[in-house]
Amino acid sequence: MSDNIDEESFAAFLDGMRRFVRERLVPAEQQVEEEDEVPDSIVMEMMNLGLFGIGIPPEYGGLGLTVAQEARLSIVLGEASAAFRFVFMPNVGLGSRSILISGTDAQKRAYLPRLATGALRACFCLTEPGSGSDAASLRTAARRDGDFYVINGSKRFISNAPRADIFVVMARTDAQSSSGAGISAIIVERGTPGLQVGPAEKKLGQRGAPIADVTFDDVRVPAENLIGGREGLGFSTAMKVLDAGRISVAASAVGMARRIIDEASRYAVQRTQFGQPIAKFQLIQAMLADSETEYLAGHALTLQAAETLSRGGDARNLAAAAKYFCSESVSRIADRAVQILGGAGYISGHPIERFYRDSRVLRIYEGTSQILQLVIARTMLKGFE
Repeated sequence: MSDNIDEESFAAFLDGMRRFVRERLVPAEQQVEEEDEVPDSIVMEMMNLGLFGIGIPPEYGGLGLTVAQEARLSIVLGEASAAFRFVFMPNVGLGSRSILISGTDAQKRAYLPRLATGALRACFCLTEPGSGSDAASLRTAARRDGDFYVINGSKRFISNAPRADIFVVMARTDAQSSSGAGISAIIVERGTPGLQVGPAEKKLGQRGAPIADVTFDDVRVPAENLIGGREGLGFSTAMKVLDAGRISVAASAVGMARRIIDEASRYAVQRTQFGQPIAKFQLIQAMLADSETEYLAGHALTLQAAETLSRGGDARNLAAAAKYFCSESVSRIADRAVQILGGAGYISGHPIERFYRDSRVLRIYEGTSQILQLVIARTMLKGFE
């Protein structure tokens, strides 16, 4: 994707986003935590700022940011509660990228402009009760019936499902195939008979970012909703956009890390024990130094992966490494921060306690740490076989 916003304009945009995070999002964090929902007023501001369409080209009403620019934006937004990012990221990620990469012209015209404004909210339905990391083994089926596809199956832990207007559903269209080659992506609109969204799950963290089960019971959708107009494109399309998704998660983790370190450092300077600020104690300094080093390493790795993908390079290993390293390191950074704050960091309502919980899931979605280790190792070893 080419640059649609020059560096000077993008820098000004980022400055505006920093003010938005500082003045609007951070003050609303506790409200989101208590109500498990982002206020409508903030959602409307996000729409007006164009956040729902940051990766959608201008011809469809989006900002057309590159992956590298998206990563820098995600770092900034990562300094606030994760719930805010999840208001619009399902539109930016697989919700629109699947259509943008593989969709027909008619599908792009029908959905991308409304996704870009936030008039439509999206979710991506891949994970199932019996398939998570082994996504190619999914069992949800879509059978062709004249000018329609009939979908049956269930999806598990689907982010944004409770508030989605369209569901990008991965389903097996080739019953004889047991691999990813038999999987297609189909757009299902909310309100289609047979589509049911379960209640939002109670989660350890990331309150205000709902997930739910989605079931399909003889759901009939027009054949023109098959993304790309050809069966078998779904799994390969998902793999193409996965690199950008992993970089986005890594960038979010980098932003979280920055906020956590700043909170811990501020506390260490202000908190006194034995007649002096605890920041004077070398063991406190060691924890802060370790955290800052991991933050800097993750920041550099994430931007390298994002720049490589933006230039059209092979970023598979870089994206996997960035997501793996940053999601693991932010959990360590959060753990150290709780230790630095002691009891204060363990009390509900403190940002450190929330980030400690919110950061945990980053090691699970968009590829678990263990799956990413396999991706990295197998890609490395190919050069030696």
